[in-house]
Amino acid sequence: MKFGRGLYEGRVTDLSLGDDGIARAPGGAPVDLASVRFLPPSRPTKIVCVGRNYVEHAKELGNAMPDTPLLFLKPVSSLLGHGGTIRLTEQSNQVEYEGEIGVVIKSACHLLGPKEDPMAYVAGVTPVNDVTARDLQKKDVQFTRAKSFDTFCPAGPWIVPVEDPSSLEVRTFLNGREVQRGSASIMAFPIPEIIRFISSVMTLEPGDLIATGTPAGVGRLSPGDLVCVEVVGVRLENRVG
Repeated sequence: MKFGRGLYEGRVTDLSLGDDGIARAPGGAPVDLASVRFLPPSRPTKIVCVGRNYVEHAKELGNAMPDTPLLFLKPVSSLLGHGGTIRLTEQSNQVEYEGEIGVVIKSACHLLGPKEDPMAYVAGVTPVNDVTARDLQKKDVQFTRAKSFDTFCPAGPWIVPVEDPSSLEVRTFLNGREVQRGSASIMAFPIPEIIRFISSVMTLEPGDLIATGTPAGVGRLSPGDLVCVEVVGVRLENRVG
């Protein structure tokens, strides 16, 4: 029998896992969430991001919409768990939040056939904050430096299975005030199409994380801010340092 940890009745507890990795029963003493240090929800080999997937966000930055999903990568070293501190960088004077729906891959997929269901390869969804140094993004033209600083990819705290990706919604709060709200139903490229497209370029491995794009309303982060991204009732909160 394998063992892991999971959320059970609002507390973290040891779980007995079957050979398929599915939790069967709670066991051991539960632990209050307040005493837990959260790690990122998976161990990805890569973080694949989609730019300009909401028309209004592209407009607010003065960008044209792409004809196919605009892909870029964030390094695994940028990952940060729920409750961790986003560290601003001296290289930028304009670091911004970008709340997104994150998709976690459960099994390897590459070159999906036209009859294959991309969602069959998905473990679930989780909130993601694609923190971006906007001034560096504009200066460098390409996205690597602006998106890659340590702590610039908060994700979690856990993964939630989903059946209908078009029903998903992402909301972002800055110091308690809602600043972003977007539905997957208005994405330029729906989540299944994104997975299929990425798989035509690279193999998606178990644990890989896809950030599916941010809606309009991005804005600047300052020291002391509390930023929260919410997807399917799961809240990712991080303080800015």
